[in-house]
Amino acid sequence: MKLSEIIHTPAIVPELTATDRNGVIRELLQSLADHGAIGTEHLDAVVRSAIAREKQGSTGFGKGVAVPHVKHAGIEKMTATIGRSSAGVDFAALDRAPVYTVFLLLSPASAPEEHLAAMEKIFRHLQRENFRRFLRQADTHEAIVDLINEADDVKED
Repeated sequence: MKLSEIIHTPAIVPELTATDRNGVIRELLQSLADHGAIGTEHLDAVVRSAIAREKQGSTGFGKGVAVPHVKHAGIEKMTATIGRSSAGVDFAALDRAPVYTVFLLLSPASAPEEHLAAMEKIFRHLQRENFRRFLRQADTHEAIVDLINEADDVKED
C-alpha cells in the first residue's frame, strides 16, 4: 500500500482556513466531498463521527501532526486527504504543541484490517522527521503531491 493509493490528491488543502480542530475536520471532509471521494449525503454524519472520535482521545500525536480517522458505514472506499495550516491548530496533541499537518483517513466500517494497514503506512511516514518537515513547508498542492510521490519511492526496511 502506498500513500498515493490512500490519499485522494485532488482534495488536499495546502492552506486550511479553519482555525480550530472541528473546523479543520469539517473543512477536510468537505474537500473530500467536493472532489467526489465521499458522497455529500453522508457528509454531516461522517463529520459528526469524526468529531465524536476526537472526543474519545486526541488524534494529535505530537510533532505538529494529527491523524483524525473514522470508520463509517457511509464510506464505500478508504480515502484520505491532507491539510496544512501555517498558523497551527490546537488539536489537544500529546505534546500540547500546535498541529500544522493533518492527515484525515476515512474507511468503510466493514474494513477494519485495511484501516489499520493504512494507519500503519501513514504513521510510518510521519515518524520520519524529514517527511514531517518537508510536508509542513510544502505550501502548494503540487508540492504536497510531489512529496507524497517521493515518499512512495523511499525504500522501507
